[in-house]
Amino acid sequence: MLYFSILASIFVLSCSSTEAETDTIPTNLTVIITIVGTSDTQPAGDGSGEVRVSAYAEDAVRYAYRFDNGELQETASRTMNHTFSREGTNSYSIEVYAYSASGESISKTQTINVFKSSAEETASLVFADEFEYNGSPDSSKWHHQVIGPNNGSWYNGEAQHYTASLENSYVSNGTLKIKAIKEEHTSGGTTKSYTSARLNSKYAFTYGRVEVRAKLPAQAGTWPAIWTLGANINETGNYFGQQYGSVGWPACGEIDIMEQTGWDKNSTIAYFHWGNTNTGVYSSEGGETAVPTATNEFHIYSLEWDANTLIIKVDDTLVYQLANTQDKPYDNPHYLLLNIAMGGNLGGEIPTNFADATLEIDYVRVYQ
Repeated sequence: MLYFSILASIFVLSCSSTEAETDTIPTNLTVIITIVGTSDTQPAGDGSGEVRVSAYAEDAVRYAYRFDNGELQETASRTMNHTFSREGTNSYSIEVYAYSASGESISKTQTINVFKSSAEETASLVFADEFEYNGSPDSSKWHHQVIGPNNGSWYNGEAQHYTASLENSYVSNGTLKIKAIKEEHTSGGTTKSYTSARLNSKYAFTYGRVEVRAKLPAQAGTWPAIWTLGANINETGNYFGQQYGSVGWPACGEIDIMEQTGWDKNSTIAYFHWGNTNTGVYSSEGGETAVPTATNEFHIYSLEWDANTLIIKVDDTLVYQLANTQDKPYDNPHYLLLNIAMGGNLGGEIPTNFADATLEIDYVRVYQ
């Protein structure tokens, strides 16, 4: 009988222990949420959108996390990282569950504000002009190219001379004005009937994002352009000379972020010109898009350029995308050009009553 009593006691204790384990519920759930990059001036984070969540509860063996009503993510770890993708500062809920071995759980929900910057904000701004001054374009950033490389004249049958005159390029009321004017001007022994300005950036870069916010001239016969050339072109009168080499055009590569013809002011062109790096043969590709308000509203003309792809957009509209393959010279430094040409290949016929026309630029920004 004693032996039976001992067995019975062991059985009772065993059952009580199992029932206790079955009924165990985690307690004292503590949740700590860290927003990456917070500071006194950036309480919602540094723009990465990343948060780190740590949790601890007594008698818990696993945890689960839900971010902003997304799927529940289970893990044995007490921590989990998450990156929110919505741009700007937004409010998010984070739920954390703590589970016992038997599946019992407790939970806690917290709400936080997290800042996620856009792609151009997370990149570094390496060159910019916001044109918040008056007078001539900033000489530390811009070079006036005034010497015609085509025996004192300009290529493509252009009908103007470029000058450094304040009449042809100036900054006022927060924008740069590049102004083409009907007036005779002699340079390099050649007289032209029009003047304008052609600015070279004094900054060369390889890869990055270029943004130029601009309003284009409405007058027929004008050929405005926002573009780049390989800094190794060594074109007469340009800023860099032979600093990066002397391969000439088209071996240097050209990127036309925006061109507009003199006869169609409701669309813009994006184009690439280059010399094949293997054969030297000239090649070009590009496209155009409708921009019916190009002459009375500002639009953002942009280039996204990396080792694999070159993408040109107007605002958020893709104009053309080019694969950056080994046979193209788009792995070398380029500089930015801003100008209005008159007549020529894309300017076309200039009306006899033409007086002047202006390309207005709100800002230029280069990110890397």
